[in-house]
Amino acid sequence: MATAISPLAFFSAGAAATTGAIVPKPSQTPPLPKPLIPVLQSNPSGPLSSLSAPISAIAVAAILSTTPPSLADAGGAFNVYYGTAASAANYGGFGGNASKKDSAEYIYDVPEGWKERLVSKVEKGTNGTDSEFYNPKKRKEKEYLTFLAGIRQLAPKDVILNNLALSDVNLQDQIASAEGISAEEKKDENGQIYYVYEIDGAGTHSLISVTCAKNKLYAHFVNAPTPEWDRDQDMLRHVHESFKTVGSY
Repeated sequence: MATAISPLAFFSAGAAATTGAIVPKPSQTPPLPKPLIPVLQSNPSGPLSSLSAPISAIAVAAILSTTPPSLADAGGAFNVYYGTAASAANYGGFGGNASKKDSAEYIYDVPEGWKERLVSKVEKGTNGTDSEFYNPKKRKEKEYLTFLAGIRQLAPKDVILNNLALSDVNLQDQIASAEGISAEEKKDENGQIYYVYEIDGAGTHSLISVTCAKNKLYAHFVNAPTPEWDRDQDMLRHVHESFKTVGSY
C-alpha cells in the first residue's frame, strides 16, 4: 500500500563502493505482421473485369510501402550492468569486465546508448555512489546506485528516504519542493523486501528502489527532468523495475 512521506530530520550514514561490468542484453524485435493481400474474383464477362488488375496492383503497392516496426516501437534495447559494491579500500581502478558477473551483488538494465560516468574512489568513500549511467543527449536523465555497509534490515520508509537524502543535496531539494511523494513495500519471488519511492518534484521526476542484502543497503535511483520523463516514462520505469540484488544472502 502506498503511503505519503513527509520529510524528517536527516540521519548520518557512511558508505563505500566499486565498479561492475556491463554486458549486452539481447533485444527482442517483434515479428513482422503477415501481409494480407486481397484476392479479387473477377468475372470475365462482368463489369469488374476491367477494374480487378489496377485494384490488385494498388493493394500490393500499399503493402510493399508499409514501414516495419522499429526497435523503438518494441521498447528499445538494454544492456545488463553487474555491480559488485565492494568497499572503497578494495577499489583498484576504473572500469570492469564480464568476469564481474560472477561476483556481482546487484544488477540493473541500462538503455542502449547511455554512457557510464566513472565514479572516483573519493566519491565512493564519501557518498556511497557505486555506479552511474546517463543519457548523453540529456545528462540529467540518468540512473545510479548507492550503498551503505553495515545495514542488516530496512528501517521505516520515511527514515530510509531521509537518510538517503543526507548525502544527496539534489534529493534533499527534490523532497523539499515535491508536489507528491509515494512509498510502498514490495516483495520479490524470494520474499526479499524492496521499498519503492516515486517523487514528483519541481521539474524533476525520480523513481527509487531500496533493499537490504549481505548486511548492506542498496538504493537504485532513476532521475529525469519533466520533459524527458513525459517522453521516456515507460523506458524509465522498465529501468527502475530491473534493479535487484543477486547472489547468496
